Amino acid sequence: MNRRALVGAAAAAAPAALAVPLAAPALAQTQMPEVRWRLTSSFPRNLDVLFGTAEGIARRVGQLTDGKFRISVFPGGEIAPPLAALDAVQSGSVECAHTASYYYVGKDPTFAFFTAMPFGMKSRQFTSWWRHGGGSELGAELFRDYNAVAFTAGDTGAQMGGWFRNEVPNLAALQGLKFRIAGFAGQVFQRLGAAPTQVAAADIYPSLERGTLDAVEFVGPHDDEKLGFVRVARYYYAPGFWEPGARLHFIANQRAYDALPDLYKHAIEVACNEQDSEMLARYDDLNPKALRRLVAAGAQLRFWPRDVMQAAWRAAHEVYDETSGRNPRFKKVWDSYRPYRDELFQWFRVAENSFDNFAFPAAAAQR
Repeated sequence: MNRRALVGAAAAAAPAALAVPLAAPALAQTQMPEVRWRLTSSFPRNLDVLFGTAEGIARRVGQLTDGKFRISVFPGGEIAPPLAALDAVQSGSVECAHTASYYYVGKDPTFAFFTAMPFGMKSRQFTSWWRHGGGSELGAELFRDYNAVAFTAGDTGAQMGGWFRNEVPNLAALQGLKFRIAGFAGQVFQRLGAAPTQVAAADIYPSLERGTLDAVEFVGPHDDEKLGFVRVARYYYAPGFWEPGARLHFIANQRAYDALPDLYKHAIEVACNEQDSEMLARYDDLNPKALRRLVAAGAQLRFWPRDVMQAAWRAAHEVYDETSGRNPRFKKVWDSYRPYRDELFQWFRVAENSFDNFAFPAAAAQR
């Protein structure tokens, strides 16, 4: 439903005595200003779900404002570097971006909470914390310090654990491993003996092909198939315990956002909320099909050894405690995030995990 339809429906439902007073604001709204924004994505165009989410936001904003507010979407690297989208928004060189906040942990490790944390909350759990547990208020405080306002805008769901040239049979196999891994998880793998690095999406395959990297992780089967990792690394690990869900954000320059009419602000919020759930639905549809094709192409599925998982759990919580001791903002968010996570883990263990542990193997056995 567009803005005119919404206004028309309201006017039709109003008492006759109110019809004339309502006409003036409705007429005034047709004179809303023409606004043009540029959006820089952190992702290349060929990653259709990630890049397409920003396009979906722009398209919906245009529909809701009768084309008065238009957002042009650019892939990472075209008008701003992929991993510097926040910088571009902060400086005002672009009005908005679609990105993952954990790309900016070098500025403040607190940014990791708002995309993904090792052994953190899953997609639904994060949504609950963001909307009802104080997460959005904490996120607003952080982004405000970078001259930005943020809206959740997509989630990948649980991710895979990456592509490896060689098997990882135990914890010792991680020693010296050159691993492309984003966000806070790099610090965890560093403690496990690996050599983590962050590389933009478009540069991952060439680095793996040249041997600059021994292993890479990105999202999951749909995107990983598009990026061609199976051609140069056969061992495909699960789970991506550092990204049980990964939330993305639409971020806008604070001054540019404040200058918008309220109707345009509402359009952004509506568009982001719609895409927030649409991305996850698309990945849940596309990933199973892509996984079957990857296995047919030679991918060897593996699961992390228990000693790796146990060591990673310990390392992650050591990093959280140490970072909390150095960074008051991080501690403030961790003190909100951790108890909320633990409470939801208990609930999901009762209701969801008990179902998953029976139903998933039972369905597989019937094939």
